[in-house]
Amino acid sequence: MKPHKVDEAYLWDMREAALEAVAGLVGVSHEQFVADSLRVRAIERLIEIVGEAASHVSRDFQLAHGDIPWAKIIGQRNVLAHDYGDIDCARLFNVVTQHLPTLIEHLDRLNLKNSLHPPIER
Repeated sequence: MKPHKVDEAYLWDMREAALEAVAGLVGVSHEQFVADSLRVRAIERLIEIVGEAASHVSRDFQLAHGDIPWAKIIGQRNVLAHDYGDIDCARLFNVVTQHLPTLIEHLDRLNLKNSLHPPIER
Protein backbone atom coordinates (compact mmCIF):
# COMPACT_ATOMS: atom_id res chain seq x y z
CA MET A 1 0.00 0.00 0.00
CA LYS A 2 1.36 3.38 -1.02
CA PRO A 3 1.11 5.99 1.72
CA HIS A 4 -1.45 8.76 1.54
CA LYS A 5 0.04 12.24 1.38
CA VAL A 6 -0.52 12.90 5.09
CA ASP A 7 0.96 9.50 5.99
CA GLU A 8 3.95 10.27 3.80
CA ALA A 9 4.73 13.39 5.83
CA TYR A 10 4.67 11.48 9.11
CA LEU A 11 6.70 8.61 7.67
CA TRP A 12 9.26 11.16 6.50
CA ASP A 13 9.41 12.64 10.02
CA MET A 14 9.92 9.16 11.45
CA ARG A 15 12.75 8.44 9.04
CA GLU A 16 14.53 11.76 9.56
CA ALA A 17 14.40 11.55 13.37
CA ALA A 18 15.55 7.92 13.28
CA LEU A 19 18.46 8.78 10.98
CA GLU A 20 19.51 11.65 13.24
CA ALA A 21 19.36 9.45 16.35
CA VAL A 22 21.46 6.72 14.73
CA ALA A 23 23.99 9.30 13.50
CA GLY A 24 24.14 10.75 17.01
CA LEU A 25 25.48 7.48 18.40
CA VAL A 26 28.00 6.58 15.71
CA GLY A 27 31.24 5.76 17.50
CA VAL A 28 29.69 6.34 20.94
CA SER A 29 29.90 3.57 23.52
CA HIS A 30 27.11 2.86 25.98
CA GLU A 31 29.28 4.28 28.76
CA GLN A 32 29.96 7.48 26.82
CA PHE A 33 26.24 7.81 26.05
CA VAL A 34 25.16 7.45 29.68
CA ALA A 35 27.76 9.99 30.80
CA ASP A 36 26.56 12.63 28.32
CA SER A 37 23.25 13.95 29.62
CA LEU A 38 22.75 16.32 26.68
CA ARG A 39 23.19 13.45 24.23
CA VAL A 40 20.77 11.31 26.26
CA ARG A 41 18.16 14.09 26.18
CA ALA A 42 18.65 14.63 22.44
CA ILE A 43 18.20 10.92 21.74
CA GLU A 44 15.13 10.82 23.98
CA ARG A 45 13.60 13.66 21.98
CA LEU A 46 14.37 12.05 18.63
CA ILE A 47 12.83 8.75 19.70
CA GLU A 48 9.84 10.71 20.97
CA ILE A 49 9.47 12.33 17.53
CA VAL A 50 9.60 8.92 15.84
CA GLY A 51 6.79 7.69 18.09
CA GLU A 52 4.69 10.82 17.82
CA ALA A 53 4.87 10.74 14.03
CA ALA A 54 4.06 7.01 14.04
CA SER A 55 0.95 7.68 16.11
CA HIS A 56 -0.38 9.91 13.31
CA VAL A 57 0.13 7.40 10.50
CA SER A 58 -3.27 6.12 9.39
CA ARG A 59 -4.51 2.85 10.85
CA ASP A 60 -4.99 1.48 7.31
CA PHE A 61 -1.35 2.11 6.47
CA GLN A 62 -0.20 0.62 9.78
CA LEU A 63 -2.24 -2.52 9.15
CA ALA A 64 -0.87 -2.81 5.61
CA HIS A 65 2.69 -2.59 6.98
CA GLY A 66 2.60 -4.94 9.94
CA ASP A 67 6.36 -5.52 9.64
CA ILE A 68 6.81 -2.17 11.39
CA PRO A 69 6.19 -2.50 15.17
CA TRP A 70 3.82 0.46 15.39
CA ALA A 71 2.52 -0.26 18.90
CA LYS A 72 6.04 -0.57 20.32
CA ILE A 73 7.21 2.61 18.61
CA ILE A 74 4.21 4.57 19.88
CA GLY A 75 4.47 2.95 23.32
CA GLN A 76 8.11 3.98 23.63
CA ARG A 77 7.13 7.55 22.83
CA ASN A 78 4.48 7.46 25.55
CA VAL A 79 7.00 6.21 28.11
CA LEU A 80 9.41 9.01 27.19
CA ALA A 81 6.72 11.67 27.28
CA HIS A 82 4.87 10.57 30.41
CA ASP A 83 7.14 8.33 32.48
CA TYR A 84 10.36 10.27 31.96
CA GLY A 85 11.48 9.55 35.52
CA ASP A 86 11.75 5.86 34.64
CA ILE A 87 13.80 6.19 31.45
CA ASP A 88 16.40 3.46 31.06
CA CYS A 89 19.51 4.66 29.19
CA ALA A 90 20.41 1.09 28.25
CA ARG A 91 17.03 0.72 26.57
CA LEU A 92 17.44 4.01 24.70
CA PHE A 93 20.88 2.95 23.51
CA ASN A 94 19.47 -0.40 22.39
CA VAL A 95 16.55 1.22 20.56
CA VAL A 96 18.92 3.43 18.58
CA THR A 97 21.62 0.88 17.87
CA GLN A 98 19.47 -2.22 17.34
CA HIS A 99 15.94 -1.19 16.33
CA LEU A 100 16.10 2.14 14.52
CA PRO A 101 18.38 0.86 11.73
CA THR A 102 15.75 -1.79 10.95
CA LEU A 103 13.00 0.83 11.02
CA ILE A 104 15.01 3.00 8.64
CA GLU A 105 15.36 0.04 6.27
CA HIS A 106 11.58 -0.48 6.32
CA LEU A 107 10.96 3.20 5.65
CA ASP A 108 13.59 3.30 2.91
CA ARG A 109 11.72 0.54 1.09
CA LEU A 110 8.82 2.98 0.89
CA ASN A 111 11.07 5.29 -1.18
CA LEU A 112 10.51 8.25 1.12
CA LYS A 113 14.09 9.35 0.61
CA ASN A 114 13.10 10.35 -2.91
CA SER A 115 10.28 12.58 -1.70
CA LEU A 116 10.67 16.33 -1.54
CA HIS A 117 11.44 17.70 1.88
CA PRO A 118 9.15 18.51 3.48
CA PRO A 119 7.01 16.05 1.52
CA ILE A 120 3.71 17.87 2.12
CA GLU A 121 2.15 20.29 4.49
CA ARG A 122 -0.12 18.76 7.11
